[in-house]
Amino acid sequence: MQFNRISTLGRLGAAAAALLAPAVAFAQTAAAPAAEAAAAAPAMTVDKGDTTWMLISSILVLLMIVPGLALFYGGLVRAKNMLSVLMQVMMIAAVAMIVWVTYGYSLAFTDGGSMNSFIGGFSKMFLAGVDTTTMSESFTKGAAIPELAFVCFQMTFAAITPALVIGAFAERIKFSAVILFTILWLTFVYFPMAHMVWFWGGPSAYSGPTGLIFGFGAIDFAGGTVVHINAGIAGLVGAIMVGKRTGFGKDMMAPHSMTLTMVGAALLWVGWFGFNAGSNLEANAYAALAMINTFVATAAAIVAWALVETFARGKASMLGAASGAVAGLVVITPAAGFVGPMGAIIMGLIVSPVCYFFVSTVKNKFGYDDTADVFGVHGIGGIIGAILTGVFVNPALGGAGIVDYSTADFAASYAGTATQVWAQFKGVIVTLLWSGIGSAILYKIVDLIVGLRVTVEAEREGLDLATHGEAAYHS
Repeated sequence: MQFNRISTLGRLGAAAAALLAPAVAFAQTAAAPAAEAAAAAPAMTVDKGDTTWMLISSILVLLMIVPGLALFYGGLVRAKNMLSVLMQVMMIAAVAMIVWVTYGYSLAFTDGGSMNSFIGGFSKMFLAGVDTTTMSESFTKGAAIPELAFVCFQMTFAAITPALVIGAFAERIKFSAVILFTILWLTFVYFPMAHMVWFWGGPSAYSGPTGLIFGFGAIDFAGGTVVHINAGIAGLVGAIMVGKRTGFGKDMMAPHSMTLTMVGAALLWVGWFGFNAGSNLEANAYAALAMINTFVATAAAIVAWALVETFARGKASMLGAASGAVAGLVVITPAAGFVGPMGAIIMGLIVSPVCYFFVSTVKNKFGYDDTADVFGVHGIGGIIGAILTGVFVNPALGGAGIVDYSTADFAASYAGTATQVWAQFKGVIVTLLWSGIGSAILYKIVDLIVGLRVTVEAEREGLDLATHGEAAYHS
C-alpha cells in the first residue's frame, strides 16, 4: 500500500544532505529518534520478488503516460493540435522526473518537523542518503525493497498527475505556461498532497508522525485523492481561468481520431495494473486483489456507460466506452487493495452514470470548456471512489478491512461505515480546497510571468505548427 514506505535505515543517511547546501541544514530531522527506531526495528531484507514487481510496475505506469495518456488525449483534440498534446505530455513527464529526484521525493516522503502535517523536509534533497544500500519497508514486517525502486515508482506518479491536468485546457495553452505551471504545481500542490495522504513513520515506528489526511484515518490505496481529485479540480480551475477555445460552441470540435483514443485508453488500462497493484509494494495477495479489482471495476464501468448512453442517446459510442474505462479505473484507484471484487463491480456501475451526467449535462449547464473531461471523469470519479472506499472496505461487504498500524501484528480492523466515510470525506474536502485554491493562485502567477494563452491566430492555425513548427500528419 502506498503509505507503507519510509525506510528507517534510509534515514540514517539524511545527515549527508547538510553538505549539499546551507538551506538543507535547517530542515534536518533529529537523528536520535531515527536511530532509536532503527535499533528497535526488525532486520530488513530486500525481497527479490517484490523488487522485481516494483520495477515492472514502474515501467507500467510510464506506459500509462507515454504513449497511453498522450494518445488518449491526442485523439480527443483536433488534428491540428495532436502533436502539441503529445509534446506537452512527454515534456511534463520529463520535467517532473527531474524535479522529483531533485527535491520532490524529499518533500513528499520525509519528516517535515513542525510542518509535517502538510509537507516533508529537505533531508533527502538530491536523493541524499539514498543509495543501493537503503531500503523502503514493505507491508510485511521485515520485508523491504530497495529505496531506489520506491523512488522510481513514486516518480511515475508525480509524472502522470500534472499530465492529466493539461487535458482540461488543451488546444489553447502556451507551451511555456505548461512547463512553468508543472514545476510550480508539483512543488506547491502535488508534493504536499502526496505527503498528507501517504507519509507516516513506517511499520518500525508504529506511532511515528503522519501527514494530515493519513492522520484523519482516510485510506487511499493508489491515488484517488493525490492523483485524480487533485488533477481533476486543478483541470477545472484551469479550464475556467484559461478560457474557452476560440469558436467553442460554434465550430466543429469533435475528436479527430477515436482510434487513437481507444488505443490510448487500452494502454492506460494495461498500465493501471502497475499503478494499482504496484501500490501494494509487495507481490502478494493484496496485489492480486488490487489486480482483479482493476479488471472488474473497469469492465463494469464500460458496460454501465454504454447502457446509459444507449438509454439517453439511443446509441453507445466508442468515446463513451473509452470514457467509461477511465472512469472505472479512476473510481477503483483509492479502493483497489481494500474492497472485494463484488464491491469493485458496484463501484464501477455507480461511477459511469454520475460521470456521464457531469460531462453531458453539468458541463453544458455551466459552460466551462474542459476539453478532455478531466474534471468530469477524474475529479468526479475520484470523489466517488474515495467516498465509496469507506463503504466497501467493510469486511461484511466483502472488503479486506483496514490494517491497524498501531499494533505490531497488523491485524485488519474496521471502525465502522460512518467513521470511515467521514474520514474519507474530510480527505476529499482538504484535497479540493488545497488543489483548487493552490492551482488558482499558480495559474495567476504563470499568467503574469509568461501568459497562459496563445494568440487567437496561433489557436486558429493550430498549436502543432504555431508552437512547434511541425505537424502530426502530412497529406
